[in-house]
Amino acid sequence: MEFQYSNAYLSPKYGNMSNIPFQTIDWSTIPKTEHTGETGTSFWQTIEYPGLRIRIVEYTAGYSANHWCQKGHIVQCLEGEFESELETGEVFSLSTGMTYVVSDDLSSHRSISKNGVKLLIIDGDFLKDG
Repeated sequence: MEFQYSNAYLSPKYGNMSNIPFQTIDWSTIPKTEHTGETGTSFWQTIEYPGLRIRIVEYTAGYSANHWCQKGHIVQCLEGEFESELETGEVFSLSTGMTYVVSDDLSSHRSISKNGVKLLIIDGDFLKDG
C-alpha cells in the first residue's frame, strides 16, 4: 500500500505538516514490526505522513517498556488495560475506552501491561511543546 503526500506546507506553529486527503486504513494490510521491551514485546503497525505518525500498538502480557519516553502522544486504549508510569513515580491506569494526551517533553513516561493491551497511538509535530 502506498500513501500519497500532497500540498506539504510549513506551519510556524506546528512545523512540517501536510494536507491529508480523505482515505481509509485497512490495518489488516499494514505489516507488524516487533519491538522488544525490558520484558515482553510490542508489535507496531505504523502509518506515517510528514509530521504525523499513526500506530496500532499491541503489548504482550508482561510487557514493560525498556526506556523512558518524552515524546508527546494521544493514546487510546482499544482493548485491555495498561499502566502509564511517569518518572516522578505517578502511575495512571487506563482500560478499554480511555485516552491520555501529553505534549513533547512534558513528562517522562513508560508503558506497562500485565495482561496485554491494544492501543491506537497518534503523535506528530502538533504535539510539540511551544
